[in-house]
Amino acid sequence: MPKLQPLMEQGSLICWRKQVGEHVKEGEFLLEVETEKAAVEVESTVSGAVLEILVPAGEEDVAVGTPLVVIGDAGESACK
Repeated sequence: MPKLQPLMEQGSLICWRKQVGEHVKEGEFLLEVETEKAAVEVESTVSGAVLEILVPAGEEDVAVGTPLVVIGDAGESACK
């Protein structure tokens, strides 16, 4: 979970804009997070295929720093 505000400790994952197997580009909206103050669209920090979604949409109280998704090369396994 990215830290979107200075005092943010957790957030709720509203929805995913990409699903497993889809390609995402760096800077493209990947997910939407709700904080105490606002709903925020979050951009991907890397380009690649969505290999695994670790936190499902609708999950509440996700701690900042929690891994949300695995992005890699198309056809690559999420398990290493």
